[in-house]
Amino acid sequence: MHYVDVKGILSPRNGMNIYRGCTHGCIYCDSRSTCYQFTHDFEDIEVKRNAPQLLEAALRKKRRRCMIGTGGMCDPYMHCEEQLRLTRQCLEIIDRYGFGVALQTKSDRVLQDLDLLKSINEKAKCVVQMTLTTYDEQLCGILEPNVCGTRKRFEALKTLRDNGIPTVVWLSPLLPFINDTEENLRGVLDYCFEAGVKGIISFGVGVTLRDGDREYFYLALDRHFPGLREKYHRTYGFSYECVSPNNDALMKIFHTECAKHGVMSRNEDVFRYIDEFPDPEEQVRLF
Repeated sequence: MHYVDVKGILSPRNGMNIYRGCTHGCIYCDSRSTCYQFTHDFEDIEVKRNAPQLLEAALRKKRRRCMIGTGGMCDPYMHCEEQLRLTRQCLEIIDRYGFGVALQTKSDRVLQDLDLLKSINEKAKCVVQMTLTTYDEQLCGILEPNVCGTRKRFEALKTLRDNGIPTVVWLSPLLPFINDTEENLRGVLDYCFEAGVKGIISFGVGVTLRDGDREYFYLALDRHFPGLREKYHRTYGFSYECVSPNNDALMKIFHTECAKHGVMSRNEDVFRYIDEFPDPEEQVRLF
C-alpha cells in the first residue's frame, strides 16, 4: 500500500475511485489489463489520500445534485478500508451536501457504513451494487479468493433491503466451462429474488480477456483447473470476448425469470435507474 496526492477525483460522469489496485484476487479481473497502465503491482494499493478533500471541493462547485458513483474500477471496500476509512469519509461528504451515491462492491464490509447509506438514501438516493457470480461457495473461493463468499454477499443484500436501501446485482462474469451452468445461474438468481434486488446487470454469459488480465487468468486456470487453459486456447484463441457455448440458453432463462419476478434485466433500464437522481426540478445551487 502506498499513498499519493491526485489532482482530481471525479470523472466527467461523476464517478470516482478512491483506491487503485485491489486485494480481492479475483482470477478474471479486467482491471489488471495493461491498457490501464498500472505502474505498480496490482496488489500494492494506491491510496488517494486527498480524495475526501477533492470530493468536497468538487461538490461545492456543482450547480445541481446528482448521483456520485464509486467502485467501477477498484472496490471501495477492500481490506485497507477497515483501517483507512476513506470511503466512509467520502460518504460523509456526500451525505452532508445532499448528493446521492451508487456504490459497487463485492464485499459485505459495505455494511460498516450502513448508517451513512441510510442517511443518504433518506435525503437523496443510495444504490448498492453487489457482484454475484458463483453460487457454489467452494468454487467462489477459487474464483474470488480474498473477499467474502456469495452467501455473505446475499446476507448483506438482505440487510440492505431490510433497511430500505435499493440494490442491484452484477451477474458477471459467468466463466466458460467453469460456472456457466444452469444450476449456478438459478442459484444466484434465487439469491437475487429473495433479497429483493431492483435489477440485475448482465453482459451475457462469458468473460473478456485482454493483455495483462489474460495471463493472470491462465495462470489461475493452470493452478486450479489443469488442462482448461488449452481448451480456452482452442475455443477462443486470443479473442477479447469469450462467449460461453451456453450463452443463448442461459440468457433466455435469465430474462424469463427476471420478468417473472419483476426484476429489471435490460442493462439500459438498470443503468438508468442507478443514474437517476430524484426530483431534479427541485435541485438548487448548494451555495
